[in-house]
Amino acid sequence: MYGNKGAGARASMAVLGAALLFAGCSSGGGGGTDEESGAPVTQQPKNADPFWVNPDGNAAEQVAAYAKAGRGDDAAQIRKIAGQPTGEWIGPENPEQEARGFTEAAEKADRAAILVLYNIPHRDCGQFSQGGAADGNAYRTWIDAVARGIGDRPATVILEPDAILHLVNQCTPEEFRGERYDLLKGAVTRLTSLKNTKVYLDAGNAGWGHPDQIFEPLRAAGIDRADGFAVNVSNFYATGDSIAYGKQLASKVGNKHFVVDTSRNGNGPYTRGEPDENWCNPPGRALGENPTTKTADPLVDAYLWIKRPGESDGTCRGGPKAGDWWADYALKLAKASK
Repeated sequence: MYGNKGAGARASMAVLGAALLFAGCSSGGGGGTDEESGAPVTQQPKNADPFWVNPDGNAAEQVAAYAKAGRGDDAAQIRKIAGQPTGEWIGPENPEQEARGFTEAAEKADRAAILVLYNIPHRDCGQFSQGGAADGNAYRTWIDAVARGIGDRPATVILEPDAILHLVNQCTPEEFRGERYDLLKGAVTRLTSLKNTKVYLDAGNAGWGHPDQIFEPLRAAGIDRADGFAVNVSNFYATGDSIAYGKQLASKVGNKHFVVDTSRNGNGPYTRGEPDENWCNPPGRALGENPTTKTADPLVDAYLWIKRPGESDGTCRGGPKAGDWWADYALKLAKASK
């Protein structure tokens, strides 16, 4: 099961100028509320959520577009997404510039950026998010550029969704497996050397396999040096199930802490389709718990929206390519949430 698929690698270039205010548009309809007027997207209270809200992301742009079109109710729904911090997926072309832009903007807002690094060679086993760096040396250069871009600014890094899982289920060809462990361990070492950066290795989800199958690969990938691991990235498993899975895994890797992706798990997983496609733009899903560091278990450092809600998992069920904004799907997620 390829559970962590397709949370796109597209980074919002608008933030690279470190702009911190989103220029809202006026509603064409009545009402005059913040939601209807396209008022600026602001940060969440730092004591509950220390992570940065990107005021120029796709969801914020959609709020403004709906408001301008007089669709105040829809603007209010999408604001449920726009007003929360989400992962910024660093692209392959300008990693240092992007990492610097996001972290500078976050620092100016007195928050930490959430960065997702998804560029491992031979990524995604040829599926919707295939690609990645050309080879090991290119990946090391890319990681070094990301690290230079982050510098001493606060950042939480989610490292390589699916990379370890695809070693365990052996869809990554055997000749690349040793190198992948070396690349992951090197990335952990480089990033944790930064003054204010936390690093979480992706570790699958509650619907895949068993912790006994992944804890040794996590060790080989450098979990001992990392701050912890991430579960449910880009997936839909309920928070309680994800915590149970994470705690089982933590007990096998020195009680490392972990984070849970709650971006789209409000209705749990979809189980009516083919198992290999239940992760890809499934219908009837909902936003999960808002990002926060106030969690249900001391081992859980945070609930995060690592996958950006409203961005496609891939060209399935009528969706655009992986990582592209899909307004209709975003609206359905928001309307289905509490």
